[in-house]
Amino acid sequence: MSTPGRDRPPVGPVSRGGRLLYRCFRAVGVLVCRLLWRMQVEGRDRLPTGVPYVVAPVHRSYVDFVVIGVAVPRLCRYMVKGTVWRSALAGRLAEFVGSFPVDRDRADRTSLRIALQALEQGDPLVMFPEGRRKEGPFVEELFDGPVWVASRARCPIVPVALIGTEEAMPIDRPRPRPARVRVVFGEPIYPDVPVDGRIARASITTGTAELQRSLQELYDLRLR
Repeated sequence: MSTPGRDRPPVGPVSRGGRLLYRCFRAVGVLVCRLLWRMQVEGRDRLPTGVPYVVAPVHRSYVDFVVIGVAVPRLCRYMVKGTVWRSALAGRLAEFVGSFPVDRDRADRTSLRIALQALEQGDPLVMFPEGRRKEGPFVEELFDGPVWVASRARCPIVPVALIGTEEAMPIDRPRPRPARVRVVFGEPIYPDVPVDGRIARASITTGTAELQRSLQELYDLRLR
C-alpha cells in the first residue's frame, strides 16, 4: 500500500486492464449522472485534444470525482487525498486506474513530482486547486500546485465549474441525492513560461490568480 510522502517509484502509463476498469467505472457514472443528477456539460469542445493537460475544478462534494470522470471523455488521472489509502483495497484500485495520493497537511513534493510523471504519459490530470471541499459561492485562495505542475509540464490547465454537486451530496450528508448538476469547462490557460529552463515564482503566482478569476467567473454561472 502506498503512503503519501515516502519515496515512491516513478509512475508509468495506465495498464490496459486499468483503462478497461476505468471505462467500466465511467459507464456506471454516466448512468448515475443522467438519472440522478440530470447532468449537463457545457464547453466540452474547449478541452485540448491529443495532449496532456491539468483539469482544475472547484471542489464542493465527494461526487466531484464522478462528475469530472464522466464529463471528460478521456481517461483522467487523479491526485487523491492520502487518507483513501487507509483502505488497502481502495488504494490499490485508485492506483490501478492511474491515481496517486497527496498529503494535504504539508507541501508534498513527492506527489508533485509524480504529477509531472503522470502527465508525461499523455493523460489529463485532475487536481483540485482549493485542496479540500469548500462551501459557499466564493472561490477562495487557491494552492499553487496545479499551476506549478502545468507550468513545469508546459501544458494547458483547464478551469472547471461544477455547479450543483454541493446539492447532490453536501459535506454533511453521507450519500448522494437527486439534484441538477452542470459542468462548465472554461478556456484553457496556457502558462506564461519559457520553453525550457527556470520558471519564475512570479509566473506561478500570476497563473494561480488567473485561474482563481476564471473559476469564480465560471462558478458564478450558477446564478443564471
